[in-house]
Amino acid sequence: MRLHTGIRVAAAVAATALLATACSSGSGDSGDDTADGSGGKVELTFWTWAPGMEEAVAVWNEANPDIQVTVNKQDGGDPAVTKLLTAIQAGSGAPDLFQTEYQKIPTLVSEDALADIADVLPDGTAERFAEGTWQSVTLGGDAVYGVPQDSGPMQFYYREDVFQQYGLSVPTTWEQYAQVAEQLHTADPSKYLGTFSANDAGWFTGLTQQAGASWWGIDGDAWSVDIESAPVQKVAEYWGGLVEKGVIDNKPMYTPEWNAALNDGSQVGWLSAIWAPGVLQGNAPDTAGKWKMAPMPQWEEGDDATGNWGGSATSVTSQSTHKAEAAKFIAWLNASQEGVNLLVSEGGLYPADIPSQAEALSSPPEFFSNQADFYTLAAETAKGVQPFTYGPNVNVAYSAYNDEFGKAAEAKQASLFLDAVTAMQATTVDDLENQGFTVTK
Repeated sequence: MRLHTGIRVAAAVAATALLATACSSGSGDSGDDTADGSGGKVELTFWTWAPGMEEAVAVWNEANPDIQVTVNKQDGGDPAVTKLLTAIQAGSGAPDLFQTEYQKIPTLVSEDALADIADVLPDGTAERFAEGTWQSVTLGGDAVYGVPQDSGPMQFYYREDVFQQYGLSVPTTWEQYAQVAEQLHTADPSKYLGTFSANDAGWFTGLTQQAGASWWGIDGDAWSVDIESAPVQKVAEYWGGLVEKGVIDNKPMYTPEWNAALNDGSQVGWLSAIWAPGVLQGNAPDTAGKWKMAPMPQWEEGDDATGNWGGSATSVTSQSTHKAEAAKFIAWLNASQEGVNLLVSEGGLYPADIPSQAEALSSPPEFFSNQADFYTLAAETAKGVQPFTYGPNVNVAYSAYNDEFGKAAEAKQASLFLDAVTAMQATTVDDLENQGFTVTK
């Protein structure tokens, strides 16, 4: 059973190498009746963890008495996926709508958890988004497994005041980043330009994506795994060298210690995504107005490549009996000007819908009020998100990252960073084969 499912998904993704960002759609017609055929009020359930969804849904419900949506807040990431798959396997209990991280779409499609809504979306939907963004929900085929909502193009965030204090230049290449990291740490050993976080596989994925990596791929009717590719090894060796030299910290992000370091100036930079201002505002409130955002350092001077960290779509589950009504709601939420404005004002998200961005993002984030061109620069960097394909066992690869890079970072040995890549490759391939997928060697 798994083998056939894997081949079906492989065929669907055969045309893509661009799973990267976030997309959206316009308003669609409602064609489904209620379960009893009465054509009366439809009630939809929505599992989501995004901020501001209750406020956005309240606006929709006020204007659409015949299609009412109830938000059911969930834990994000793997717990939400596990809960959904449990309901799918049980045959009941799944919501109508589900917030879906892009990297989880292949897994959910392989488990028949998501509905194809291509037939109930309006014409012109795909044209609202960058090609790579749209392909993140189509998997390169004709089916559409969600309406993308937000994206996470990566940038470099730095303390402008500390840079000025020590006469540091904003690095435009990774070679310069290493030089600035050493210059800063030499001038003040308590300060670091950043940290290598061994508990954030999505962060590392984005760094390798910028370098040209794509961890999974399709070869005919089989999956391929290329975690041990040259771009990934290059990124691992680079960061291993910085950690071994001691000019970059080796502690994980999102800990009380890391939060304190952001706030007291010990962590002077952060390679993060477009949603970073909200994290900085919550974790380092004393530093408002002291940060600036710049494009990611490049492997080659003059390039404009970046990776993606985060972002999700809104999908209709395969158990929903109101596919058209659900599609109409998520089209409004993620692609109308009204919906996108709410995503930004209430949720602080970076919307994928390109035509709506200008109005919704007319002012910089409050925490970056000192950088008027914040979203103008963000829009430029977002254009450089590189192609990337996710596979059906992202959770296994990410877990292997945490285990293997955790040991390497703790030991501060550059050679172990390369060993970690090799171990991730083997673990990911073994898992696919054990699940019954066809894997090319």
